[in-house]
Amino acid sequence: MAELISRSEIRARPLVDQSSATLELIYFDLLKLSAGRQERRRLPAHESLYVVLSGRVDIEVDGIRFEAVGQRADIWSGDADCVYAPVDAEVVVTAISESVEIAVAGGICERRYAAFRVTPQEVDTVNVGSSETHSQRRIAHLLGQRQNGRCGHLLVSELYAGDGCWSGYPPHKHDTECGDVESRHEELYHYRFLPETGFGGQIVYEENGPVEAFMTRSGDTFLLDRGYHPTVTSPGHRSYIFTILVGKHRRGLIQRFDPKHEHLTGVIPGIDAMRAKFK
Repeated sequence: MAELISRSEIRARPLVDQSSATLELIYFDLLKLSAGRQERRRLPAHESLYVVLSGRVDIEVDGIRFEAVGQRADIWSGDADCVYAPVDAEVVVTAISESVEIAVAGGICERRYAAFRVTPQEVDTVNVGSSETHSQRRIAHLLGQRQNGRCGHLLVSELYAGDGCWSGYPPHKHDTECGDVESRHEELYHYRFLPETGFGGQIVYEENGPVEAFMTRSGDTFLLDRGYHPTVTSPGHRSYIFTILVGKHRRGLIQRFDPKHEHLTGVIPGIDAMRAKFK
């Protein structure tokens, strides 16, 4: 039903690609480069977003050059700078700062679009929840509504949750295509915590089905194909979740809340605004 890839797991291939037994639509990998080093990559079946987590790089997409991408020291110091690459594009990343980390988020795509850059000033943010309801988080949409018509079904965002707070809450799911009630989207989370010794909990359950619970640590990656999936951060730590969503049939995400907890949408501030940003 779901899968957690531990930060300690060593892989000679991308963290998630078409060989995944859990996800069929999503691609995910992390690149770490030192100054002057290059990475070349071509994804024949996926459109992708190269998100600079830290450092600064030059990125070429099919010969189109985007210079000095990356305007933050780390994920905790501002919004991301990123470059979109169409399906089957040749991408060359060159590190121009001492050290660089990049997240590569991909989604299966049949149509080829033009490459473009999303600067921090173009990131679309929304604040959800509150400290009082233990649900405070800020969601920064890197590839969201503002890019409708410029890419396929790939959605990418960064979520920052307050210490001891829940996200993905009230519990919701998006595993069934059902008109204006719910859409079918696969999802991936990559977690970081501040300080790094922090941890969290990831719950997954289905109606009248099994319940799974995972302890999440900085550097872990969670793969979700179905089910309700609330997340919690341990008190005393802030959490960051790099999020990839890919729609099976459409781009816009429609979440279906667990009927037992749907009344909480009227208690937790910002739920309607959050839902609107994903559509």
